[in-house]
Amino acid sequence: MQLYQTTLTLKAKQRGFHIITDEIDKVVAQYDVSVGMLHLFLQHTSATLSINENADPSVREDMESFFTDLADNKTYYIHTYEGRDDMPAHIKSSLLGQNLIIPITNGRLNLGTWQGIYLGEHRDFASGRKVVITVYGE
Repeated sequence: MQLYQTTLTLKAKQRGFHIITDEIDKVVAQYDVSVGMLHLFLQHTSATLSINENADPSVREDMESFFTDLADNKTYYIHTYEGRDDMPAHIKSSLLGQNLIIPITNGRLNLGTWQGIYLGEHRDFASGRKVVITVYGE
């Protein structure tokens, strides 16, 4: 069993959902793992990781619209110290999460044909995000 771990710093992205599959693929390709598992952990409470449609960009727009409608601009938020987008970002983070586990088969991520890894950026002016990447397998 081999075990590798690194932290990938993603460039700052605008608010919305962004496909980061290629950036993750590049890291996994560095390791000599034919069969195994990839664990991703996002070290932030105002952004998220998820898997969804990787072909039609309108899915990402609809995701942003849905979560904006669900959580933004609520008059009852108390936690507004870092801005109006902070508490909605925390709620979205709790709903979508910061962890993903993906199988590795023949040295590649074993995602479905239309699946991509999303970074959900839920702040209006975020800095780069850090993802801890752990690869284990044979």
